[in-house]
Amino acid sequence: MVKAALVVTHALALALLVPGPALAQRALAELACTPTKTDFIYDCVIHLTRGGQALTGARITVGADMPSMPMAHNVRPVEATPGKIPGEYQAMLDLEMPGEWAVKLRLAGPVRDQLILLYDFDDKGAHPVTRSGRPHRK
Repeated sequence: MVKAALVVTHALALALLVPGPALAQRALAELACTPTKTDFIYDCVIHLTRGGQALTGARITVGADMPSMPMAHNVRPVEATPGKIPGEYQAMLDLEMPGEWAVKLRLAGPVRDQLILLYDFDDKGAHPVTRSGRPHRK
């Protein structure tokens, strides 16, 4: 009886350590935004992957809001268009001010998902925000 309980415990521990198929198939996104000549308008390129492969055929709605000022600054969502290479999409973000923004990507098509990316926008572009709250600078 003790051996059976030990085997079940080990199997459960192993199941918790190995990611399931749903987690392995989650879409991942990277954002690269450059400022345009118009204040607070950014030309953004989104790179989507799923399972380590470029995610093509997705329909992406891009929106943004400022976590520090909920409901005060909401950006009207725009549709991203496919880019030049597989897994690449383009969108123009018209923000109201520089600072930290939560960029929301709503995906439809081969995968349905919503991704929220925290980026700090300034006059040089957009930079991912680390968990410490400070922008990650290269």
